[in-house]
Amino acid sequence: MTAVDEAELDDIRDDVSFGLEDVVERLAGLVAEQAADRPRNAEVMRLRLGLRGERPQTLAMIGARYDLSRDRVRQVHTKAVGLLLRDAQLTGQCGGVFAERYPLGARDSQLLRAFLAETYATDTDLAANELTYLKLRLAGHPGEDARRIAGFVTQRILAWRKKTNSRLTKLHAEPPALGEWDAMSAQIEWPASGSPAPLPDAPARLVDADDEGRGRFYLDKVGRDVAFDSGLEARLLRVLTAADAVRTFREQPVALTYRVEGVERVGYPSVAAELRDGRVVLIDVQPLGQLGFHVNRVRAAAARGYAHERGWGWALWTGSRLGVPDLLRRPVDAAAEALLVESVAAGPVYWHALRSIREQSGLDLLDLVALTLRHSWRWERGPFALTAGDTELKGG
Repeated sequence: MTAVDEAELDDIRDDVSFGLEDVVERLAGLVAEQAADRPRNAEVMRLRLGLRGERPQTLAMIGARYDLSRDRVRQVHTKAVGLLLRDAQLTGQCGGVFAERYPLGARDSQLLRAFLAETYATDTDLAANELTYLKLRLAGHPGEDARRIAGFVTQRILAWRKKTNSRLTKLHAEPPALGEWDAMSAQIEWPASGSPAPLPDAPARLVDADDEGRGRFYLDKVGRDVAFDSGLEARLLRVLTAADAVRTFREQPVALTYRVEGVERVGYPSVAAELRDGRVVLIDVQPLGQLGFHVNRVRAAAARGYAHERGWGWALWTGSRLGVPDLLRRPVDAAAEALLVESVAAGPVYWHALRSIREQSGLDLLDLVALTLRHSWRWERGPFALTAGDTELKGG
């Protein structure tokens, strides 16, 4: 996919590439440099921009972590971005991979299409404006141009939400998203036995329920407004609304706790859907290109365990017809796999070393995701490190 159409968002597999990961790793490196003197500022940027691979957090969620108001978090983030840009300009770190991906000579329309596709494929709608502005500034674009294009991105996302809401109100008159529910339902992992627990009466996510960055649709199937964070999550809601096999659903039904490196985190799986045959499945959005990230795999393992304990099935919505089972079966060049296996066995593989392996072998990003899942490696993002033996997964 080279562009995002406002009326129909497609399979994201063609937008999964090392190009964007090169940008994220460079950006994460710049944020890490800020952390030495301003650790809270750096962490706010990481959380808001989703640099570790998780979805960007709302200002309210970050504020709850630090006991700050939304406006104060916004101020901290804005100041941190300004300091990062100043330091990058003073040290000559602008340009590079940023300018390669977002060239100065590109038309506004070209950049807009690129950022819309990028936002959708990475599930980063909540921070689309901030990410667009920061990346363009680091590429060397003037502040006025960066603000204008970031504003266009935000306007297009809002326009797409409005159009999709209109389509959902008359979904019964349109054909369903053909095959999408069938493709996902084939990947549901059902528990061995047990009667399913009922759906919760209300969403578990409350701290930012009214956040201005989140979208909302009124869905006849459930008879209420349903909030969502991203185009990928909205696409999932549309699939569930169109699927005859789904009787009803509850958005973000649980506040799920899990631990990463001993630190407790809270996540909100996207939806629990009750099927017409009485079964229930918990579904979480996790973009195709991010399935291998350690933090996402730990979260997915925790959600799977929670679902099965309640007698529910479990599935990931990747924004693609490809899922974890497909990637586990994905054929990867044997020489490339052997080279990476040998490198990981010798010790941590960092971004510069991976770039060398990519150049030697032709490895692409989906190959790396597939190999990470297949060999149970630990893939840290922002900054990148690939190591053997992901012990925190506990079988995930």
